[in-house]
Amino acid sequence: MNKRFLFFTACFASLLVSCGGNEKPAAEVNKDSVVAVSATLPDANSFHDTVGGQPTALYILKNKNVSAAITNYGARVVSLIVPDKNGNPTDVALGYDSIGKYIHQPETYFGAIVGRYGNRIGKGQFKLGGKTYTLARNNGPNSLHGGKKGFGSVVWTGKQVDDHTVELSYLSKDGEEGYPGNLKVKVTYTLTDSNALKISYEATTDKATVLNLTNHTYFNLNGQGSGTINNHELRLNAGQYTPVDSTLIPTGKIEAVANTPFDFRTPTVIGSRVDNDNIQLKYGKGYDHNFVINRTAGDKGLALAATVRGDLSGIVMNVYTEEPGVQFYGGNFMEGTNPLKNGKRDDHRSAFCLETQHYPDSPNQPGFPSTELKPGQTYQTSTVYQFGTATK
Repeated sequence: MNKRFLFFTACFASLLVSCGGNEKPAAEVNKDSVVAVSATLPDANSFHDTVGGQPTALYILKNKNVSAAITNYGARVVSLIVPDKNGNPTDVALGYDSIGKYIHQPETYFGAIVGRYGNRIGKGQFKLGGKTYTLARNNGPNSLHGGKKGFGSVVWTGKQVDDHTVELSYLSKDGEEGYPGNLKVKVTYTLTDSNALKISYEATTDKATVLNLTNHTYFNLNGQGSGTINNHELRLNAGQYTPVDSTLIPTGKIEAVANTPFDFRTPTVIGSRVDNDNIQLKYGKGYDHNFVINRTAGDKGLALAATVRGDLSGIVMNVYTEEPGVQFYGGNFMEGTNPLKNGKRDDHRSAFCLETQHYPDSPNQPGFPSTELKPGQTYQTSTVYQFGTATK
């Protein structure tokens, strides 16, 4: 049996144990070789600021192997430091080193919680309860990631529960960015002893609305600013995807990935087919598509969505989610214009995103799973990014 397959299976088993409350360290991490990572975390003083009269801060989560830095501005992942195959601390998440840079570059979405609606809504409008709601068109003719001032551009109320957990809450008022209902949202980041960053989402509303929350961390498993991610190896647990039109809005069809450049059912180098003569790749300038996660009928628990391996670092990231889809974005619109932490830049295709989600434009696509949230209901979902190492 393929050694990598054994590793992925071991990670999944480890995660299931951790979710049950009896956590064990990921088997592939050599704790004897791990180097202390606290010195490479961002300076918390650079995140003590005020935005719109509300204070911002940086929260640090740690276990024996991994450290994460979270800010309440946009409930963002600022830094995520994990050991590579040699035990070297590696920051695998793109981000800035101060609140000021996030404020001046909000549309990069680095590490942000995006909402109310992650991804795109066609023509900036949808109907709900017989009424048409109009949204900001901030992505060509469409609305993207909640509009001009989505959840990634507001200050959340933060509470550090312990060394492993931070809770962030936000009240999105009725009519904000065109969405109905007063929406109370809570996002909890937990760094588990199994080297996983778990993101738990919860929300309630006083009026029917649509909701699709996700995290928009940009990853490079060789380390932020280390060059292309096209040599990373990706496996997506998805036999289908949702093709898009020229504005990246789903056509409404759900098509098989077999015999297309979108078939990542076995580990495949990301860049091996990205320049193929394929109309979908031309529309997205590469990969920027929603994949339908393989599930058994009625299964709504955590399922494996993706596995990625850094070609140089040997770092492996497994993504598990309760969501039905995952948007794989290959950094096609990155232009090297934003100054990242430690003097690095966001060069073209130097990061990827795996945004667990309901499908794009679901409010306008009756054949897609519903994103409606009604009064009296509680929106609850979680996604887990688990880290280990493997050698090829």
